Amino acid sequence: MGPRDWGMLVLLSILWGGSFFFVELGLRGLPPFTLVLLRVTLGAGVLYLVARATGARMPRDARIWAAFLGMALLNNVVPFSLLTWGQTQIAGGLAAILNATTPLWGVVVAHLLTPDEKATPAKLAGLSCGFAGVVVMVGGEALAGMGGAAVWAQAACLVATLSYALAGIYGRRFRALGVAPLATACGQLACSAAVLLPLVLWVDTPWRLPAPPVAVWGALAGLVLLSTAAAYVLYFRLLARVGATNLLLVTFLIPVTAILLGALVLGEVLAPAHWMGMALIGAGLLAIDGRVPRLLLRPRSASDPGLFQGRDT
Repeated sequence: MGPRDWGMLVLLSILWGGSFFFVELGLRGLPPFTLVLLRVTLGAGVLYLVARATGARMPRDARIWAAFLGMALLNNVVPFSLLTWGQTQIAGGLAAILNATTPLWGVVVAHLLTPDEKATPAKLAGLSCGFAGVVVMVGGEALAGMGGAAVWAQAACLVATLSYALAGIYGRRFRALGVAPLATACGQLACSAAVLLPLVLWVDTPWRLPAPPVAVWGALAGLVLLSTAAAYVLYFRLLARVGATNLLLVTFLIPVTAILLGALVLGEVLAPAHWMGMALIGAGLLAIDGRVPRLLLRPRSASDPGLFQGRDT
């Protein structure tokens, strides 16, 4: 992974890190499945308008739309619904901790299902270190609730992370199909909306809901424009560039960026545990990337690649 890839990864973590905040606000006026439906429907609409404005065309091949449907189920319908419902029972911080287990699933899934992203001792050690950092950062109070009445919500979040890991592997096919990232993001969101609409009409009966307050619509706008439309274009670009396992590292960065944004925007003070957690996460990322350990373990020669050159997937 080069410096540009790392920069895109950090930006993606910021966009997705805000989704837990936006969802928490949105749930104050909308039921979870309706919130998810609005997220994917409006997100698909925004991306379609962008595609039209830039001259991009959506594919018409039925085989590609079948692939969009598979990606929609794994990357939107299942994880969005489970995580959003989970946040009705547990705090967003605890949901973020559980979401950070995605790379752990990713290493296992990639090792089993791909020929070129096999697990290595360095990756396993790095993932363990990174997850320890997330646990340290959030603290023992959040973990104390893991055995309580919200056990089903936490189980739902864990199933969502497994679905994300499978989506990272499944999404590799779009590069071979020659589908642009913008079209892939728009297509999967459109398919997600089609799948979710009957469920929402049956479960939430949205026509009976009271009008949400202005703050909820603002949260929905942030969720759609930043954490969905913009984030998924970036997601598919990164997936094609760095591979599924490296891309899933973004889930380690999401709690870090959430804390930093809280400090900068809300004036929150970082506790020592936060700094310790970020240090552990950084060490885990370096271990998984692999170049720094290799540079430290062997003498540097003129022919050695630079720290941020090449690609390690």
